[in-house]
Amino acid sequence: MNPVSCPAVLISAPASGQGKTLITAALARAWCNQGLRVQAFKCGPDFLDPMILATATGRPVYNLDFTMCGEADCEAQLYHAAQNADLIIVEGVMGLYDGTPSSADIAQRFNLPVVLTIDAGGMAQTFGALASGLIGYRPELIGAGVLANKVGSEGHAKLLRDSLPQHLSWFGALAKDGKLSLPERHLGLFRANEIIDLEEKIESAAKALSDSSTLPLPPSVTFEAPAQTKLPALLAGKTIAIARDEAFCFIYQANLDYLADMGATLEFFSPLHDHALPEADAYWLPGGYPELHLEAISQNSAMRDALHAAFFANKPILAECGGMMALSESIDGHPTFGLLPGHSQIHQRLQGLGSLKAELPQGTLGTHTFHYGSFETTLNPIASAATRFGKAENIYRHGSIHASFLHFYFASNPEAAAKLFLGGTA
Repeated sequence: MNPVSCPAVLISAPASGQGKTLITAALARAWCNQGLRVQAFKCGPDFLDPMILATATGRPVYNLDFTMCGEADCEAQLYHAAQNADLIIVEGVMGLYDGTPSSADIAQRFNLPVVLTIDAGGMAQTFGALASGLIGYRPELIGAGVLANKVGSEGHAKLLRDSLPQHLSWFGALAKDGKLSLPERHLGLFRANEIIDLEEKIESAAKALSDSSTLPLPPSVTFEAPAQTKLPALLAGKTIAIARDEAFCFIYQANLDYLADMGATLEFFSPLHDHALPEADAYWLPGGYPELHLEAISQNSAMRDALHAAFFANKPILAECGGMMALSESIDGHPTFGLLPGHSQIHQRLQGLGSLKAELPQGTLGTHTFHYGSFETTLNPIASAATRFGKAENIYRHGSIHASFLHFYFASNPEAAAKLFLGGTA
């Protein structure tokens, strides 16, 4: 395969809380409104920001993370996007140089030009110095431009724009306006479906950027063809049923792609609202917010019975994070589906964070953990993965169930992922 070129940009900031997600969504929508096919990505393993970006672009959003996804997967995802889009936009994670890998690392690896978004409240000419210093801190970075957030007036915006050095383009400004912000909770932003006026927020922000500046296209980037690998059809003829509703919603699009590419037929169900399971060879309960829906879970005795029947039929079940907590006996004292011996609890302080590799009997998988929950159980773990903070995340097997607070990224090792759904036939 030959290299392919496509305009591309990475949106970053000096720190978290600068408004990256809404601004990335607004830029994506503004370019979509010009008739361009825009493909969005998110640096890091986040689930929530991609939901916002998918609303802005009308396309599934993919993650770029060297630890969880692997560098080869990131290369393949970007190459595929460049073949099927007119423009690629990547939302960074935290501040430009924060984390391992940082947004700057990813930008440098793939020659992605960087647009900075800066909260300009309480700032004037220092805006230009901050932008220049952030880009200049690593000379290898390509600085595309700067965008101002929370601007007080047109005069304020002019001060900010005039402070920029000539090599950084002005990408516009958003006014300080409560209507141009996104609500948050303990795991980050609200889910896109929960923000009633999300479409209005994105469209309003996109119009504001288009009105405040002649929005330039980012430079074109050449993406090298990845090494070709043939994916084995390990799941041919298998049906995998996946929990997907407001309580179980943390699903990487790449995971769905890889299951389908390995031959699986995918079905979806709601543990909150459905009273029966789809007929399937295996089941997957991903993470989400079961703690916000404890009454619905505890009252859905038909779903509890259906899950128990699948378990006693020895159907493979993968339960990640919130999925594991929902399969335990209780969350915060409220009865749940009761398939895993042990009790779950939500804490005020963060209990796990980071991208890491998990060594399972099936093979090594890239994973991500970010949760406020704990799980007290008599089960012995079949494996543990230590975070960089020293705390271990355990992986349990109970009958046909694999369960952990970890979210698994199937593309990091498709064969190992397939074995989780094949049970005794693996």
